[in-house]
Amino acid sequence: MAKKDDCIVGLDVGTKKVCAVVGKVDENNEIEIVGVGTSDSQGLYMGSVVNLQKTQSSIKEAIRNAEIMSAVDIDSAWVGISGNHIRSFNSRGVVAISGKDREISYDDINRVVEAAKALSVPPDIEIIQFLPQEFIVDNQAGIRDPLGMTGIRLEVNVHIITNLITSTTNLLKCVNEAEIEVKGLVLNSVASSDATLTEDEKELGVALLDIGAGITDCAIFDRGSLWHTFVLPVGGNHFTNDIAIGLRTPIPEAEKIKRRWGCPIAISEEDESIEIPKVGGGKPRVLSRRILCDIIQPRAEEIFKLVLSEIKKMGLEKSLNTGVVITGGCSLLEGIIEIAEEVFDLPVRRGTPIGVKGLYESVNLPEFATSVGLILYGNSITKRKEIIKAGIFEKFKEFIGIKKNKNK
Repeated sequence: MAKKDDCIVGLDVGTKKVCAVVGKVDENNEIEIVGVGTSDSQGLYMGSVVNLQKTQSSIKEAIRNAEIMSAVDIDSAWVGISGNHIRSFNSRGVVAISGKDREISYDDINRVVEAAKALSVPPDIEIIQFLPQEFIVDNQAGIRDPLGMTGIRLEVNVHIITNLITSTTNLLKCVNEAEIEVKGLVLNSVASSDATLTEDEKELGVALLDIGAGITDCAIFDRGSLWHTFVLPVGGNHFTNDIAIGLRTPIPEAEKIKRRWGCPIAISEEDESIEIPKVGGGKPRVLSRRILCDIIQPRAEEIFKLVLSEIKKMGLEKSLNTGVVITGGCSLLEGIIEIAEEVFDLPVRRGTPIGVKGLYESVNLPEFATSVGLILYGNSITKRKEIIKAGIFEKFKEFIGIKKNKNK
């Protein structure tokens, strides 16, 4: 049985489904998946809470299912966030190095990051996440960790992610009402990238697309850092609605048809046919599968063209040296990789969680990328804090040692 203190929980509150994944940190600092819980999500629309009670119930059910599988009492979690109100931008901070002998300390790093965060934002907007991209010491750029280096001027480039305060508050309220403490909020695409991208991809340049039911989260990496994130208000539900309207079939049936037969590219079996239930009942109609493909293809192309347009607008199209990684539930749609390769004219692969063990087969699907990524992200933050705390303790011991020597 896993101890609660050794576990990290990732909670992905999505438009279609709520996923809670429990990971245990072993003695080698590796993540072992020990529990997974899911439930149907009924209180969100395009990533935002629209019904508090339904969202709370969905979260409680997912948590309860994860507790049963893992035999762990869950009282805290790292929570994924997304929605139409998410905005991001890059910022820079500059400070003078104040440490002894101009050696960069944790205090200097904290000050320069705070300087980059000292921005004027509207009163209804809050910063939910900031991610350092690179440090610059006396005009020497591309530094990942400046601790201990010597210089006069320290700069940092950071990526800042914001959201509407009301949207964040409503999500936090739903999680807290489920008696879960929020360890931190993480943008879905940032979490998914931790679970699906390799270090080489981040270093050489890659675009991550997390296509969920209501929205598509995107993140662009280059030189090992995150340089741009954005959210598009289109996702798998739009495929379902197009099918329901185009084939005049109920939405639940359209979802089943999409999952079983959906494909955005032309298929070779021209005579392959499928049964289409009618709205209001009656004898199902029999139609060619090619008609379904003709309905799905324009929507798939639209999503990828919107992503490509945003990438070009930011001037990052030449940074995608390793191509595009697609994850999220909608990435399982047959033919989605091929249509993406046509639009981007780049290599495209499907992203599934990596870097974990244990019940890996339970989360080895793109739809669990965010929840597994939240565990990995949370573990990296915890480890970083421990390193900083250990570093400060060592400095304190060194200080005490000097004082003792002086008193001899």
